[in-house]
Amino acid sequence: MASRLYSYLLLTKPRIGLLVLLTGAAGLTLEGSLTSDPGRFALVLAGLFLVSGSANALNQFFEREIDAIMSRTRVKRPLPTGRLAPAEALVFAGLIGVAGVWTFAGWFNLASAGLSLFAILFYGVFYTVWLKPRTHLNIVVGGVAGALAPVISWLAAAGSVGLVPLLLFAIVFFWSPPHFWALALYLKEDYRRAGLPMLPLVKGDRRTVEAILSYSLVLFAASLALIPAGAGIVYTVACLGLGVVFLVKALALKRELTPARERALFSYSIVYLCLLFAAIIIDGLV
Repeated sequence: MASRLYSYLLLTKPRIGLLVLLTGAAGLTLEGSLTSDPGRFALVLAGLFLVSGSANALNQFFEREIDAIMSRTRVKRPLPTGRLAPAEALVFAGLIGVAGVWTFAGWFNLASAGLSLFAILFYGVFYTVWLKPRTHLNIVVGGVAGALAPVISWLAAAGSVGLVPLLLFAIVFFWSPPHFWALALYLKEDYRRAGLPMLPLVKGDRRTVEAILSYSLVLFAASLALIPAGAGIVYTVACLGLGVVFLVKALALKRELTPARERALFSYSIVYLCLLFAAIIIDGLV
């Protein structure tokens, strides 16, 4: 039983789920109205985790044959390893998706519920089934769904959306391409075997590195824009320090394209996003 429950947890991609919770919590903290109501604060985060888990479970359901080809996924994910049947994954995705959308509709508002449903269908179906196998811009467009968590949480709490949640959306949106393109460089042959048109395979390594640097610069600008919009001193220091390191690593990759530098940028990008949004939360709570 424990093994099966763990397999279901893996369907949700829990590491991605934690990033979703972190960015969603940052939105709630900056919005502020639920920081004195921990029950409803936690309920928003629970809804976000269910919505994210549903989208990721649908992604694994539709990509189970691709996951069986790629070395990164074939021995880890529950569908290619046979620990769960495809039908079980599909039912699970549906159930937690309904639970997540219902959480927002029943406890908060229809706007946040509608945006949650959009995120599930956009990533779990449109991105996975149609977009990802057809264009090298898949990561750019697909990043919309992953960046919606702070907007959904803000919308659930406030009932409307302003500049600040849109800036949070922009940070995650512009973070996604350099993060995933660094991985695509490192796992290029994996993606080639799977037949996915990732940017390094379509445009080449050099164009990919140039795109990583361009998006890293835009990401830095988007993160700076949050400072005059209401971010505090902790975020300001983190934004400047973390952003400069991100740019240095992107420039280093441009100068010397090696697997070690590709892995370094990919790994650091995760640290960057976690620390940046943790700084937002700290600012909002102190």
